[in-house]
This record gives sequence, C-alpha cells and structure tokens, in this order.
Amino acid sequence: MKTIMTLAPLAAGLLLALNAAAQDHSQYQMPMPAAQDHSQHQMPAMQDHTQHQVKPKAVPKVKPKPKAKPAATPKTKAAVPAAPMDHAAMGHAMPAQQPAAVDHSAMGHDAAQPVPMDHAAMGHAMPRPADQPITPIPVLTDEVRAAAIPPPNDHPVHDNGVQHYVLFNRLEGFDTDDGTGMAWEGQAWVGTDLNKLWLRSEGERVGGHTEGADLEVLYGRAFARWWDVVAGVRHDFKPGTSQDFVAIGVQGLAPYKFEVEATAYLGQSGQTAARLEAEYETLLTNRLILQPLVEVSFYGKNDERRGIGSGLSTAEAGLRLRYEFTRQFAPYIGVVHERAFGRTADFRRAADEGVNDTRFVAGIRIWF
Repeated sequence: MKTIMTLAPLAAGLLLALNAAAQDHSQYQMPMPAAQDHSQHQMPAMQDHTQHQVKPKAVPKVKPKPKAKPAATPKTKAAVPAAPMDHAAMGHAMPAQQPAAVDHSAMGHDAAQPVPMDHAAMGHAMPRPADQPITPIPVLTDEVRAAAIPPPNDHPVHDNGVQHYVLFNRLEGFDTDDGTGMAWEGQAWVGTDLNKLWLRSEGERVGGHTEGADLEVLYGRAFARWWDVVAGVRHDFKPGTSQDFVAIGVQGLAPYKFEVEATAYLGQSGQTAARLEAEYETLLTNRLILQPLVEVSFYGKNDERRGIGSGLSTAEAGLRLRYEFTRQFAPYIGVVHERAFGRTADFRRAADEGVNDTRFVAGIRIWF
C-alpha cells in the first residue's frame, strides 16, 4: 500500500510532462524523409502458380427421366400413288396447233349499223287532236247513267237524322235557415245537327215554396262548329206573378272548353233582362270531375213586386265535384254562394231576407 502511494505522484508527474510535450508544432517545418531508391535492390521474382491446378469438384450425375411414349396413332394404309393416266391413249390429247382465227368479216359481223326507222314516214309523229283523250272513253249507256243517280227516299244521309238529348245538369238539395230546399237546371233538345228545338228550365224551392222557376222554348240554328243561335220565348212562373219574355242568344262551346250561354230578353211592360252563364269541367281523373260555374243576371228596370232591381241583380258561383259511375249518371257534392247587388239587395233587405247566401249542396247529374 505504501508503494502505491509512492508511485501515484510519480505517475501524475509523468502525465503532465507528456501533456506538455503534445504542443502545436504546425508552425515549425518538420524535416520529411527522402524517398528511398529501391532500384538497386534485387527483388525476388514472382512465383509461378500456373502449375498449381485446382481440380473441379465432381458434379453428381443425374439420371435422365424415361422418355414418354408417344401416343398411339391409328395406322393408315400408305397411299399408293396412282399411275399417271395416258390421256393421249384416250384421245384427250390436244392438237399441238392453235385453232385458226375465225374470220368475222366473212360472217357479216362487221356490216354497217342498221339505219334508224323513220317514224314520221309511218305516221307516228302525227300531232294528236286536242279534243281526243289519250285513253279511249267507253260509250255511256243507260245502265251507267242510272248508277250515277242516288235512289230516291230510301238512302237518307246518316249524319242528318233527328236526334234528341235530355240533361239535368243540376238536380240538388240543400239546407237553409228557412228550411230544406231543392234546385234544378236542365235542358233538352230534339232535331238535327243544324236545326234543333231547345227546352231550358231552372228554378228553386225553399221550405215548400217555389221562389223562382222559368221555362224557355227556343229554336236553335247552328251557325258555326259547336255554336247555336237560339231564339224563342221565356215564361217565368215565379217570383211573383208569371210573365213572358222574348229571348234571343247564343250558346255553345267556347275555346278552352267553356260551356257558355248568353241570352237577352225583352219582356212585358218594357222589361229587359240578360243572363250569362259559364261553366267548365276539369277532369281530375277519368271519372272524377270538378265543375266550377258562374251565373249573373241583369235587369233593365226595377220590379219591386218581384224583388228585382235594375242593373246587376244577382250573381251565383258554384263549385261541384262529381263522380261518374257511368257517363249518364253522376252524383256530386258542392258549395254555392249567391249574392244580390244594387236595388235587388235593397228589396231583399226591406223584405227581411238575406243578401248573401252560402250553402252546401248534394245532387245528381243525369243525361239520356
């Protein structure tokens, strides 16, 4: 232990001395040793290793796989080549010489072309008389003339026969403050396509009393497709005492399929009136149809006994939805609103009647 303690300071001093010796000497030019010349030294010759042969390792022999036997093929008899046929012996030998050229000139093939025919000389170019047809017309006989004339009275025109038509466009019931009521509006005609006799009627009963009813008898004449002009008489049963009018108007199918009736009236004591009605049918389905309708009435003079004022008297708007079980029979439901205007409204107020009336209706539409 004492020895170690003695050597430790000695070793530390030796390390400090070495560290002091490892100083930077880059600024000092260090002498480089000169390259030595070995040309005068005799170097031993290179050894020759060619005589040392390295034997390759023996490759293991691989037994060859047995060859697959070829598929057996059917044996066919070897075709025996046919002996060449002797065509000369059969007379098929062609002559060695070429056939002589045919002399077409001797057969007249090089003769001159035929001269065109002169149709003028044969009369073909003669002008045809203007009064003679190209195809001959057979001579008319009595049988041909009789066939051109229709038989009398036993073959009438099919589209001008007498027809008829009856329609109850509205036949409905409703409930009001004065009791249950019913209303109707219908028309019928009989005649041909051009000439018809028209019957039109409409009216209303409430609480067992007829409040309005009229009947029109009109002659109709078609003046355009889907349009008739009508003229005739109108008889009012109600309201009040009965009265008559002379009527004239038009009715038909307007563009966009609006059914229109417009009629003017000239009545007793110089009373005049006009009625305009328009309805439209909207097909929701093939059988379910919505039918809006508007009707307005005008009068030229006041008629206090019947509660009618001059000017716009009443207007009615209805909307009905019907279902056609058949085209001839269709029940419906709807709502109707009626309003009186002007002096007509004053007369109703004086009679303690309502000016506006809205009601629900249910009815049927029939035609045959």
